[in-house]
Amino acid sequence: MKARQITLDSDQIDKRYVYRLGKRAFDFTASLLALIPLSIVFIAIALLIKLDDYGPVFFTQTRVGRHGKEFKIYKFRSMRVDAEDLLERLLAKNQVDGPMFKMKDDPRISRVGKFLRKYSLDELPQLFNVLIGNMSLVGPRPPLPREVAKYTDYDKQRLYVTPGCTGLWQATERNNVGFAGMVKLDLEYIQNASWWLDLKIIFMTVKIIIVPNGAY
Repeated sequence: MKARQITLDSDQIDKRYVYRLGKRAFDFTASLLALIPLSIVFIAIALLIKLDDYGPVFFTQTRVGRHGKEFKIYKFRSMRVDAEDLLERLLAKNQVDGPMFKMKDDPRISRVGKFLRKYSLDELPQLFNVLIGNMSLVGPRPPLPREVAKYTDYDKQRLYVTPGCTGLWQATERNNVGFAGMVKLDLEYIQNASWWLDLKIIFMTVKIIIVPNGAY
């Protein structure tokens, strides 16, 4: 029997004013406080990336946020400098269904990048995105424009909220489900979003950073 699809009401989600204001206040405060002690970690990671291949330290990319608004995401560069050029040759080796691309032994990932991804350290610069407000600490993964171009109306419900650095999918079934499974988990999160659920996901994510779940 086919599982019942989740249908969300965008207007009702937009009217969660108290939750959204509280979430934004927490995001701003937490990201600001985290960036101060993490500055030493940022410097160490930057040196490792530079010593590895002398390329750029940071990687910026256009992503799609709440209600389809595009923004620039910040990450530590974990791939080779020519990664975008290599992608076209690797698309046929995609290991997940749907518009999202994932490959376990991706040849584009640098030596330092493998370590950064294992402990999710490449994601740390996204705290700047949280600080300025185009991302949240918790929310659906922000997709690429080329991915959104292939979305169905059902998939686009992921864009009803601000995307996050981590989320229900990342903290639970990240490598165990494909695109459809990710969408389902994201919609379940949006449907049941609360301050308590956000805190629970943050704690689950911290555990994964300490004991990696094989993210790639």
